[in-house]
Amino acid sequence: MKSHVHQKEDDKLSWISLSLFGVGCTLGTGFFLGTSLAIHWSGLSVLVLLVLAAAGTYFVFGALAQMTAEDPKEGAFRTYAGEAFGPWAGFGSGWMYWASEMLIMGSSLTALGLFSQFWFPKFPLWAFVAVYACIGLFIAALGAKGLTQTENVLAVIKLAATVAFIAIAAAACLGWLDVKITPQKITNEWFPHQIKGVWTGFIYAFFAFAGIEVMGLMAAKLKEPKDAVKSGRVMLLTVSTLYVVAIALILLLVPASKLTPDESPLVKAMSSIGFTVVVHIFNGILIIAGFSTMVASIYAITSMLVKLGEDGDAPKMFTKTWGKKSMPLHALGCTAAGLILSTLLALWMPKSLFEYVTTAGSLVLMYTWLLICITYIKKMKPTSWNRIKVWTAMVLILAAVAGTAMEKASRRGLLASIGLVVLIALITYIVNKVRKPRPSPSTKPSKS
Repeated sequence: MKSHVHQKEDDKLSWISLSLFGVGCTLGTGFFLGTSLAIHWSGLSVLVLLVLAAAGTYFVFGALAQMTAEDPKEGAFRTYAGEAFGPWAGFGSGWMYWASEMLIMGSSLTALGLFSQFWFPKFPLWAFVAVYACIGLFIAALGAKGLTQTENVLAVIKLAATVAFIAIAAAACLGWLDVKITPQKITNEWFPHQIKGVWTGFIYAFFAFAGIEVMGLMAAKLKEPKDAVKSGRVMLLTVSTLYVVAIALILLLVPASKLTPDESPLVKAMSSIGFTVVVHIFNGILIIAGFSTMVASIYAITSMLVKLGEDGDAPKMFTKTWGKKSMPLHALGCTAAGLILSTLLALWMPKSLFEYVTTAGSLVLMYTWLLICITYIKKMKPTSWNRIKVWTAMVLILAAVAGTAMEKASRRGLLASIGLVVLIALITYIVNKVRKPRPSPSTKPSKS
């Protein structure tokens, strides 16, 4: 995680490896579980929302990848924001990203514990959470190479599970399996909660692609930084296709109205055709998916802390490392403390209240995507076509964020996210005022 140490050529990533890593970061509970919320609110319109979210995500990552290809640096979007707007932007964006991931991960760890209790109901939830947190921190401590190898293996498992689901569901719809199932007619479930419901569901389609910013952080480790765009294109095309095909088959097997937010739509579809044994298999896949994205996030925010420390935006002790693996123990300790606090909130806080907190964290992650777009425009001075693409992404993200105001629970999450951003902005302002002025990193504007 030490950005100032020259990286060995053998430790560099190929574009295919980065694509697979991106699948590991992205194909998680946002798809396997979170899409149930999108379906609940938008019905069959979720297919359109997924395509729009995929397009917006592709444009955001394209902007980040172009900045990486032109000027590969540790810290990625946070470093670029500092170069484009000054040290205050680097400070604020770094801590905003750290805070958002911390809020989300308490929920992720608790969900992993609940999935595990499906098999071991008498095992304490806190014990499961502690085990997953410790394993996640250990893998993150192994550094980029250990993380990449782990994520690649988990990505292959998740891809195989999704493809297997598509094959089984398609065979059932086509009548190739000896099961009693009548494929649903695509009729009146396009707008189960009218247009307002579709708008509300839009944000959950975007959440299914959360994780591309971690892929962006790893893009600086590519053998050929210019391959970042190609790597992202392959990853997002693969994931988007799997999403749309899988959800379409689910909606052929199960009415949208029968899919509940607290159950995986893939598990529900398998149950509908009598494959109860698959429920256990997909429970395992849910655990793998959630754990995979959580580990990637732990590595990303710990790396962010190290970079913040190097740039004077966090205590210098975060840059200190230990052992042959150069593990940043203090940064890992800070992340561990954040995990403990977030998890305690998840276990002790009333469920409804904690949902607002995690929704806020997820929305702040979307604000980070907006910042990537704004930074790209400022730093790269893009051509007209690239400017159109990045503005399209910003409009889609803003539309999805605004949709959370349509429903009571998500509206409170939206207000909480705004409050969090205001708090970080206030801290950024105070820090920027009291510390000694530092020159902004020089950067050469370039055409893209």
